Amino acid sequence: MGIENFNNLLAHPVVGGSWEGFVIENIMSVAPARMQPYFYRSAGGAEADLILEFADGKKWAIEIKRNSAPSLSKGFYIACEDIQPDKRFVIYSGKDTFPMGDGVIATSLNAVMEEIMNY
Repeated sequence: MGIENFNNLLAHPVVGGSWEGFVIENIMSVAPARMQPYFYRSAGGAEADLILEFADGKKWAIEIKRNSAPSLSKGFYIACEDIQPDKRFVIYSGKDTFPMGDGVIATSLNAVMEEIMNY
């Protein structure tokens, strides 16, 4: 794969998919019983990396971004219109939590895991 050092790893095209898998695995490790995770994509281009549907019917929409300055595509907003989630998160590689507008909160993996464990 041509990954000879840490900088090559960070610049490699597979790092984003690897980060997504890491985030989803960690979220599932703290998921309560009867929580249903799924990926959402519509024929019209709406997409969310992870939807969490809790036993009480509440839904969270999650987009996963590896970079430290996350941005969202129109597809995520359309997915949220379709799904009507109770919470909207962007999990990114930073440590801060901040609003991104339209009810979306950018936050760390650890913060979302804690919120799930306290749900």
